[in-house]
Amino acid sequence: MLVLVINCGSSSVKYDLIETSDNSDVCKGLIERIGAVTSIVKHEPAGQKATKDSKNIANHVEALKEIMNYLMNPENRIIESPSDIKAVGHRVVHGGEMFKDSVQIDEKVLEAIEQAIDLAPLHNPPNLRGIQAAMEHLPNVPHVAVFDTAFHHSLPPEAYLYGIPNRFYRRYKIRRYGFHGTSHYYVSRQYYKLTDKPVEQTKVISCHLGNGASVTAINGGKSVDTSMGFTPLSGLVMGTRCGDIDPSIMFYLVEKEELPLNNLHALLNRHSGLLGLSGYAADMRDLITEAQNGDRRCQQAIDVFCYRIKQFIGSYTAVMNGCDAILFTAGIGENAPLIRKKAVSELSYLGIELDDARNEAVTRGKIEKISTDASRTDIYVIPTNEELVIAIDTAKIAQAASQSPWI
Repeated sequence: MLVLVINCGSSSVKYDLIETSDNSDVCKGLIERIGAVTSIVKHEPAGQKATKDSKNIANHVEALKEIMNYLMNPENRIIESPSDIKAVGHRVVHGGEMFKDSVQIDEKVLEAIEQAIDLAPLHNPPNLRGIQAAMEHLPNVPHVAVFDTAFHHSLPPEAYLYGIPNRFYRRYKIRRYGFHGTSHYYVSRQYYKLTDKPVEQTKVISCHLGNGASVTAINGGKSVDTSMGFTPLSGLVMGTRCGDIDPSIMFYLVEKEELPLNNLHALLNRHSGLLGLSGYAADMRDLITEAQNGDRRCQQAIDVFCYRIKQFIGSYTAVMNGCDAILFTAGIGENAPLIRKKAVSELSYLGIELDDARNEAVTRGKIEKISTDASRTDIYVIPTNEELVIAIDTAKIAQAASQSPWI
């Protein structure tokens, strides 16, 4: 089945056209700076030369039009008509407590996603715009929502409840939800293929490290704790997000800096994390380069980032009473040997031993073991593929929806 996967940000649309019969990429691309004077349009058809262009893309509807026009362009030979696409899968960041699995989109689902905007004001609105735009261009195929939060619905109450009056959970559903669920799900399943141990007896810590970053404890195939919480702001220090802080700091800053609440929100989400600590950059590649050149604040930002990862590895090992494997994934996790090394250093008491040579020799895009043969805990680099998870889920739901109930 040919499935179009859509991932919409506030000013971007990322897409991937996937043939689920063999899990192959047919074409993928990215449109950035939607609504700006000039938008950046990238297309990468399989087996053909990638293209990059500048265009005026005013909104998400025009972005989807650009994608469909490219896919149907006779010169590209990707699809002949919209009917070649049999389903569309949408990444939706927050499903609240309502959605524990992926679901075919109808009016009730759209309303529920809209109701969850309060829980994810930065993410759900563009997700909704992308769904509406795709439905306008592809009205006659099933559209499926795949939620970042769904994998974490197995968290027990002791992991998802906060120490605030319970009435706020009952009224407003304030609790830990967790994110990056499709990524944590995917890399853990890739690891299970590498071991003979039954999934039910396997304890895994998955580290999704990118501009957004989270760590998840996966016991018996189920998420039992995760670093992100009510929103994607908590947990690890990230590119521009602060991660876990003492809540009193916010009140202190409001008083000392006379900050309006919306400015405080922007400060913690967009101007903190690695960017705030270093005063230089949010991109780990830039920070590593500057740290090697002697920049003290860039080195401190790296040290804080890795220290927090180590904290979660230690605490999640305690939560699960052991750990069989630590998995590194996403942009930093897959491509930064220094970060992986610092994140698991001095954890030999847990049976965690990194092989420096293997760690440095990781091939981009490949699953690689980077622990020593004597290590009691496996350490792997596993490239994530959230788009493939979305495509497979979408295909299953679309096929089920098309079957007659009498069969």
